[in-house]
Amino acid sequence: MGFSRKLAFRNYLVEGLLILASLTIILPLLMMIFGSFMTSSEVLRFTLKLPEKWMFSNYTQVFKEGGLGRAFLNGLLITGVSSIVNIITSSAASFILVRRETKWSSMLYLYFFMGLIAPMSMITTIRVLQWMGIYGSITSVILIYSALNTAFSVFLYSGFIKSIPKALDEVAFLEGANMFDVFFRIVTPLIVPVNATVAIMVFMSVWNDITIPLYFLTDSSNWTMPLSVYNFYGKYSRDWNLIFADLVLTSLPVLILYLFAQKYIVSGLTAGAVKG
Repeated sequence: MGFSRKLAFRNYLVEGLLILASLTIILPLLMMIFGSFMTSSEVLRFTLKLPEKWMFSNYTQVFKEGGLGRAFLNGLLITGVSSIVNIITSSAASFILVRRETKWSSMLYLYFFMGLIAPMSMITTIRVLQWMGIYGSITSVILIYSALNTAFSVFLYSGFIKSIPKALDEVAFLEGANMFDVFFRIVTPLIVPVNATVAIMVFMSVWNDITIPLYFLTDSSNWTMPLSVYNFYGKYSRDWNLIFADLVLTSLPVLILYLFAQKYIVSGLTAGAVKG
């Protein structure tokens, strides 16, 4: 067997294994989607069969009784503002760390990198937010999410900004520009691909999270959609068709975002890795 045939066989084998592995996600997903259109008794079979009668009213009932309208707006506010704050702060910090090649900048980069492995201390964070007087508010959750995603964002931005020639900065300084002008007028337009990647990654991680809102949002009117599923399950634990419908509505925004923005995620991660 030639080298090309061995390579083709290996590729087919890997693809087959990946397809089998994907069934562990696709099958439960189809079960959830089909079950969301079933009756409360039919859904208890937990099969992949199509519903005998498509109950579109399940979604109407879930949307009204689950308070998903308010939860959707809360989630959109938290994820949107968190993404914007993270993009601005992480890109600015990465620009300074990359351009100032000093011992302190290297130490600060390692400090940011430690955020990828260091766990979050709930008790300490709660005490700090109480001292600031914002514990239990949406603002506190936005600040937490922005901070939690800073390490990964700085890692991506630093790798990409290193590929931008310093000659552009020097020419701008000779023209009388300051550090802010260089960052916002020269560097910012060049890091748009990474901005898209960071925005999508932060949006998906924040939207799907349930731990932070559970601990830091004391008012249920400020809860996000994943947390509303937790509350909805407590009321309708026996009606799996309604729970499945709630799960579908909750996962639908991030699923649509991922399908349409997948190419930006791949291109941004590749650019940051290769060019850095």
